[in-house]
Amino acid sequence: MAADSEIHKAGLDSILDRYARDPNALLQVLREVQELHGYIHPSSISYIGVKLGIPRARVEGVAGFYSFLHLQPHGEYRVLFSDNITDRMQGSQALMEQMCRQLWLQPGKVSEDGLVSINTTSCTGMCDQGPAMLVNGRAITRLTPQRVQEIGGLIRNRTPLSDWPADFFRVEDNIRRSGPLLDNTIAPGDVLRTALALGSKDIVEAVKNSGLRGRGGAGFPTGLKWEACRNAPGSEHYVVCNADEGEPGTFKDRVLLTSYADLVFEGMTLCARAIGARHGFLYLRGEYRYLLEPLQAVLQRRRDDKLLGRNILGQPGFDFDIAIHLGAGAYICGEESALIESLEGKRGIPRNRPPFPVTHGYLQQPTAVDNVETFCSAALAMQMGAENYRAIGTPKSSGSKLISVSGDCPRPGIYEYPFGVTVREVLQDCGAVNTRAVQVSGPSGVCVAESEFDRKLGFEDLPTAGAFMVFDDSRDLFEVARNFVHFFAHESCGFCTPCRVGTAMLKSTMDKIAAGLGTQYDLGEIEHLDHVLQTSSHCGLGRTACNPVLHTLKHFRPAYESRLKSLEFEPAFDLDGALARARQMTGRDDAGAHLKSEET
Repeated sequence: MAADSEIHKAGLDSILDRYARDPNALLQVLREVQELHGYIHPSSISYIGVKLGIPRARVEGVAGFYSFLHLQPHGEYRVLFSDNITDRMQGSQALMEQMCRQLWLQPGKVSEDGLVSINTTSCTGMCDQGPAMLVNGRAITRLTPQRVQEIGGLIRNRTPLSDWPADFFRVEDNIRRSGPLLDNTIAPGDVLRTALALGSKDIVEAVKNSGLRGRGGAGFPTGLKWEACRNAPGSEHYVVCNADEGEPGTFKDRVLLTSYADLVFEGMTLCARAIGARHGFLYLRGEYRYLLEPLQAVLQRRRDDKLLGRNILGQPGFDFDIAIHLGAGAYICGEESALIESLEGKRGIPRNRPPFPVTHGYLQQPTAVDNVETFCSAALAMQMGAENYRAIGTPKSSGSKLISVSGDCPRPGIYEYPFGVTVREVLQDCGAVNTRAVQVSGPSGVCVAESEFDRKLGFEDLPTAGAFMVFDDSRDLFEVARNFVHFFAHESCGFCTPCRVGTAMLKSTMDKIAAGLGTQYDLGEIEHLDHVLQTSSHCGLGRTACNPVLHTLKHFRPAYESRLKSLEFEPAFDLDGALARARQMTGRDDAGAHLKSEET
C-alpha cells in the first residue's frame, strides 16, 4: 500500500512547480495528475493539499465536482459517447451498444481487468461531424459501425492512442458561409497598432460606438462592460475569455480557436489595453483538450513577435500575457461567475450577484469576461471602424453572427450572417427540407415551429448564442425535449435546492410520461415547477431548465398527450348484467341479491 502511494506521488512535484504551487491552480494540478496516473489517488489528494497549503476537503471537493476528474480507476481507456440529441439522431446509442457488446461491458462500468470503461457525456462540440466520442479526453468524430469495431480492437490490443489512425481524430471547420469576420484579412498585430494610437478611453468609446454586444447569448453591450471594468478600482484588472461553449448544438468557438486563434488573442489584448489589465486567461472547455498545445504554440509565437509579454510592440508599460486554463467537464462553468470560481481552483458554483465581475471578478478584482466570438468581433470592429461595423446587421444588433447549424440538414457547419437573417433563410442555405422545428440557442433557448420561420436572429427578436438545431418531420419533439431535460438535470451544480430538486423532478416527470404513466395533471405540474425555478433558482440554468418542455408543449402538444394515461372514470356499474352473470355462474335465482339490496 505504501509503495502504491509513492507511485502516485511520483511526478507531482514537477506539476506543482509548473503552477508555482498556487492554490488557484488546483484544478489544473488535478487535471495533470489525472493525465499522469489515469485517476486521482487518495495519497495524491493529501499530498497536493499539504503542498498547496489547503485542506484535503477542498482538494477532494474540487476533484469530485468535475465530471472528467475521477477519484477511482476508470480504465486505461475511458470511452465517452456524446449524448447530445444530434448525436442520438445520428445513431450514437446503437454505436455505444455495439462497443459494449464487443468488449463485453455494461455502460457506466469498468472492465474487470481495468482496461476500459464506457459511458456517455454531454455535447462534445462536434455536432456537425457526429456521432462523436471522447477517448481519454481526445475527440473522435464521424463514428460508424466499422470505425467503432476498429476502435474496440485497438482498445483490446492496448494500442496507444498515439498509434491510432490520424483520421479518427480529424476535426473539420465546416465553414459553409462566411462574412466580415470569417473573411477578415487582419494580420497579427494590426489591431494593436491601431489601438496604440488611441488611449484606453478612446478604445472603449470606439467599441461602444460600434454597437457591439456580447455574442454569448445575453447580449450585454461590450463597450459598457469594458468601461465599467476600466473605471472600477482595484490593484489589478483581468481579462477572461470564456471558451467553455457547453451549450448543446454550439461549436462556433471551436472553429475560431482552431483557425482564428490570433484574432481571439488580439481581441483579448485590445481589451487589456482598454481596461489596463496585465494578465488574461482563456478558459478552454475540457472537451477541447486537443486544442491546448496548438493554442499554447500560438501564444508563444505572439510572445516571440512582441505581441504579448512586456512592452508589447515596443510600447513601454504595455504589458499583458495570457494563460490557458482547461475545464474538466462542467457546463455550469459557462456562467461567468462560476467560470471565475473555477479559475480560482474551486468548485464551479455561480456567485451571488451583485457584485458583478466587472468590479469583483477574479481574485475579487475588476475583470472583463467575454465570449470567444465577442473578442474576435471587437478586434474586427476596431479595424473596420465603428461606423462601418455598425452598418452591418440591424439597428439594435450590429455586426454579424456565427451560427452553428446541426441536425436534419445535408450541410451542417458554421454559417456567418449579418444580424437580421430569418430562420427560413438559414434553413434554405443548409439544405434542410420538411423541417418541423428549429431549436435556436440550444436547450436554454427557443423552439421555433414552422409558423415562425420568418422570425429574425437578433436581439430584437431571437437572440442566440449560436446553436441552430434542425428537426425534420420524422422527429419526435417530446423526445428532443426529454433529452434536453436530462441534460439540465445532469449539469445542475446542485448548489441551490430549487434547481437541484427541480431539474430532477422535471426529469422524473418526463420519464414518467415517456413510460405512458403521465397524466394531464403532470403537464400542469410542469408549469408550476417552471414558476418555482424561474423565481427561486440561484442562476440561469435553473431558470431556463423548463424552456424545452414549455416551448414544445406550446407547439407540439399532441406529442405529449398521445403518451398520457387516461383518467376517465370506468363506465357506470351495470347492475342487471351483474345479476345475470351471478345467476349464470351459480345456477341460483337469488344469486346477487345482496347487490340489489345494496343498491336499494
